[in-house]
Order: sequence, then C-alpha cells, then structure tokens
Amino acid sequence: MNVESHTLAEMRKDISDIFYCGLKAVEPGAAIKRYCHLADDHLYIGNRVYDLLQFNNLFVIGAGKATAPMASALENILGKRITKGVISVKYNHVTELSNVRQIEAGHPIPDENGIKGTNTILGMAKDAGEDDLILCLISGGGSALLPGPARGLTLQNKQDTMHVLLSCGAAIHEINTIRKHISQIKGGNLARIAYPATLISLILSDVVGDVPDIIASGPSVPDSSTFHDCMKIIDRYHIIKELPESIVKHIKEGMSGNIPENPKQNDRIFEKTHNLIVGSNMEAILSAKKKAESLNYNTIVLSSMIEGETRHVARVHTAIAREIRKTGLPVQPPACILSGGETTVTIKGKGKGGRNQEFALASAFDIAEEKNIAVFSGGTDGNDGPTDAAGAISDTDTIKKATELGLDPGKYLANNDSYHFFKQTGDLFITGPTNTNVMDLRIILVK
Repeated sequence: MNVESHTLAEMRKDISDIFYCGLKAVEPGAAIKRYCHLADDHLYIGNRVYDLLQFNNLFVIGAGKATAPMASALENILGKRITKGVISVKYNHVTELSNVRQIEAGHPIPDENGIKGTNTILGMAKDAGEDDLILCLISGGGSALLPGPARGLTLQNKQDTMHVLLSCGAAIHEINTIRKHISQIKGGNLARIAYPATLISLILSDVVGDVPDIIASGPSVPDSSTFHDCMKIIDRYHIIKELPESIVKHIKEGMSGNIPENPKQNDRIFEKTHNLIVGSNMEAILSAKKKAESLNYNTIVLSSMIEGETRHVARVHTAIAREIRKTGLPVQPPACILSGGETTVTIKGKGKGGRNQEFALASAFDIAEEKNIAVFSGGTDGNDGPTDAAGAISDTDTIKKATELGLDPGKYLANNDSYHFFKQTGDLFITGPTNTNVMDLRIILVK
C-alpha cells in the first residue's frame, strides 16, 4: 500500500468514527430521557409539569422509524403508569416493549399494515377522554407509517402519489404538504380527534429547520399550508397528469371549499396540545464536530439546512474541499467539512440508489485529480432510498479504481445506479437499522 492509499484508508476509518459519534448524540431513548423525568407523581416534560394523579389514563401512541426506542425510554420512566399504547414502526425497527404494542408497516411507500396501525392509533385517540393524557411519539418516517387516506381516497391512491412525488425531485416539505391534505390524521387532525384529551408530542426531527408541521406531516401541529399550496407544488413539477385522478379531484374540491382545510393555529383544539422537539440534525453534527476535532481535524460546519439537487450540492462541497487543499481556506488541512439536511434526486434513470450514494458518486468526479480527499454522505436512519446501505464513501482514488474494475462511473451516475456502482467497488456504508432518524450527515475530510 502506497502512502496516499494508506492515508485514504485512515481517513475512511476516521469518517466511520465521526459518523457513529454523531449517531450516538441522537439516540432516541437518550433524547427522551434528556427531556422527560418522573418525580413524586409529577411528569416533567421540557419546561412543563403534569400531575399524573389528575389523569384517569395515560396512553402512548406514535409513528416513525425511531419510535420503538422512544417508547422503551417512556416505559422505563413511567412503567405501569402507562394504561396502554400502540406505535407504527418500519419493518424490523422494533424493540422489546411491555405496555406499548408495535405494528410494523411499510416505508417509504405505505401498505395495509400502515392502515391497520393508523386505525388503531386513531381508535385510541378517539376513546381518550377529557381527563386522559396522551403521549405521542413522532420521528422521521411517520408520514408513510400513518397513511390513513382521507374520505374518498384509497391506499392505492396514496401509494401511486408517493411514487410520483419521490421521483419528481420534490423536497420533503413539498411532499408532506400534499400528504397532509390527503390524510385523515396528518396536518393537525390527530389533535382534532384526540381533543379534549391532553396531547403531548415528543418529536425527533428529520426535516430541514425542524419545522414541526412538516415532521411526519404534523399530525398534532396546526397546518400552515393549504389546498392551494398543494396545487402550486403539482404545477411546479408538472405532475398533474401523473397523479391519480381522485387525488387531483380531492385537492380541487378542497380549493373550492367543499372539503374543509386542516386545523389552523387559532383552533381551540391546540389549547390542550403541546409539541416538543427532543432531537435534531444539528445535535448530530455538533457531536460529530467534537469527534473530528479530537482526531485533530480543523472542522467547519456548513449548515444543517442544506437542500437542493444532490449533484449540485455535491459540487459545492467538493469545491470547498479543493479550495482547502489549494489555499488553506476557509481552514487549513487536515480539515473536516460537516453538513446536514436532506437533498433530493430527480430520477431519470432506472438504476438503484439513494441521495447519499449519488452524492458520493457525483463527488468522486470532482476530486479525481486531487489527493487525499474522502467524501461520505449517509442517512442517520441507516437506509438510503430503497437500499440496505446508509450511504457510501468515495475518495480521490474512486474513479481510478472503478476504471481498473472495468466500470464506467458516468453511466452509473446517469442511470441513478449508485448502489450497484459502490457495491462493486466495495464502498457502500452499511449500518443496519439505527433506530434513529435526523436526516443526513455529510463528512468530507482533506489531508
């Protein structure tokens, strides 16, 4: 192994260590325990206090990839004080629970089990009375895991809609705006159904800016969007002919006032509803920053709010890495560039991959003529798109190695087939389910 290859191998190990340190900071159970504790029949949640003796029942509901460990933490805190509970989780994202039932369902495309989970959660919320307390656990993936279609729509309608939205390049806040208006539970409707019970939502954020009404499509949060906003998104991406007719009709009916808007800020139902964010992308980034600095990297944080087309975002990141090598600005090497958020991919090919793997592959072209730069992009949930990989790592040797293997990186990128590219180069980053989800973490090292 030559000197440069040895250095790149060390950098790859550092990337792994930095990523896992970031993950540790947003472990869902630890996040719940940071914000919740029990003392003398009083439950402290953030800066609020709830006298549990004033409530007849305590229910736990929720949905998302991270809700199983969140529920486990609540069981650890509350024990048998929990009357009963149910959460909807992604397949294979379960843990051992005593009082809270887990229903595994499809993500990112909803399925029949998601309908079952939603109906069970809605039933529990409807049954709760004025003197009951509901603790609702929300994390990324909650939108798909709470599919309950609005009246007149079907699961197939929602599945077809999601295929279109995920392929057109729409940002997550745009996707969730539409989701909220074709659902019976999202966009504040869970709060409406649970009223007059007291509803407290503990939220692990997976959206840019930690906007509560976008996370899992805001089931317990006032909806700031409208049916007119949905149509603007449909027009922006020119997808009206690709969407199911029933979905378009439903949105037009809402625009005409024939279907009521979701609950808004001034609705009285939110007087007994409170929402608290317990974990976010920035927490993961700051923990990763500490680890990088402990490994002697001069570290800069770009932002936790980065969006946009993946390939364009990749070029900006690699440009900064190249500037560091050339001029030592904005920091001297050895350097670590960190960013978070969630980019999008406009799918034009027929391959397999996700935004993080595509980021790593697109970056490989821009650093191919450099030395000692390594690029990583990974989903904190352990899944990048419809793959078993969290993301991938590329470096200044990636294009050369691919050529030696007889691979054409350009064709793989054009076909949105980054998964099969990195599978052959051995550069997929596979973690398995992490049971957390605070968007993506990007790490670029320069030596």
